[in-house]
Amino acid sequence: MEIDPLPNGTGSTAATTTTETTVTATLPTAASNTTTSSKLSQLTESLKLEHQFLRVPFEHYKKTIRANHRTAEKEVSAVISSVADVADSNEISKDDAVLSLTSLVSRLQGLKRKLEEGSRTENLQVQNCRARLDHLESADAENLSEWNNVRFKRILVDYMLRMSYYDTARKLAESSKIEELVDLEVFQEAKKVVDALKNQEVGPALAWCAENKSRLKKSKSKFEFQLRLQEFIELVRAENYMRAILYARRYLAPWGATHLKELQLVMTTLAFRSNTECTKYKVKNIFPLSI
Repeated sequence: MEIDPLPNGTGSTAATTTTETTVTATLPTAASNTTTSSKLSQLTESLKLEHQFLRVPFEHYKKTIRANHRTAEKEVSAVISSVADVADSNEISKDDAVLSLTSLVSRLQGLKRKLEEGSRTENLQVQNCRARLDHLESADAENLSEWNNVRFKRILVDYMLRMSYYDTARKLAESSKIEELVDLEVFQEAKKVVDALKNQEVGPALAWCAENKSRLKKSKSKFEFQLRLQEFIELVRAENYMRAILYARRYLAPWGATHLKELQLVMTTLAFRSNTECTKYKVKNIFPLSI
């Protein structure tokens, strides 16, 4: 019985060559897909950190809308009430009625100017929000390097603002043309409050607290309480005890339910003068760091 000869290997070699060629051709595509996937992953992680980037201008936009609405509501209600009073009055003369209505017209014209200014502010804030949305939408795997460069400058400006390098931050933002992508105005407002506190003036800070009352309450902030304490301490330091007592009744008493210990401590300054030997109750020791 004859045995069939074994294949000479030509077919096997051809198959191997074909497989190697296919694998080699596939490698660049696979590498490209891996690189793209990696870039997309980096982009996704970057975008997760951009919540505050959009939130800040949007919160200011909402705040402006609410302020404009309150202004309009207050002024219109006052005008309507005044018109009703004039209409119901049987003793008012014609000249007095004309004078009263002229005054109301002037008031409405003032309201118009305020609303026009408010509308311009709203439009600027809308443009700011739109610019930031466009910036985020422009991010993709192809221009990730350029987008990250802009993002780095944004973060750098934000860091400098937080470290009080305001002029340097502004110059970088202007030279990079990213003014709409950073919060220069927000930090400038904060700077005014900080500068006032350094001069022992709490008025601007209290005004800021009034504007942001709901947010401070939601976050359980003690900032306003600490400002009120400082004002009380300054009155005691100036030995204006009667005003200090009246101030405490009006502004500190409402905080008694949540900050009783601090109130009890600070109230002792009315009994213990700054020259007391009991160091615990010295005014300068209760607030060793003047604001």
